[in-house]
Amino acid sequence: MAVLGAICFGLVIGWITYGTLRRRQGAACLSDLSAVLAAVGGGAVTALVGTPEVFGAYAVGLAIGFFGYLVAATLMPDSKWLGD
Repeated sequence: MAVLGAICFGLVIGWITYGTLRRRQGAACLSDLSAVLAAVGGGAVTALVGTPEVFGAYAVGLAIGFFGYLVAATLMPDSKWLGD
């Protein structure tokens, strides 16, 4: 679970960082990377617990939520609950 979680965590962090920096018109600032910092902070807190399964579960949940939103936005682009 910890290895799968680490892979999922890396995928999500890489995707968010790349997408944020690529779509930015000017120089990137701290507010542009706040989602990345929040995900890394959550990962750091779960890593401090000392149980690899906790970090693995957090990272897998993060990936499921992230890619689930991506699938929902693709399948239902006009849905109001997805935001603007």
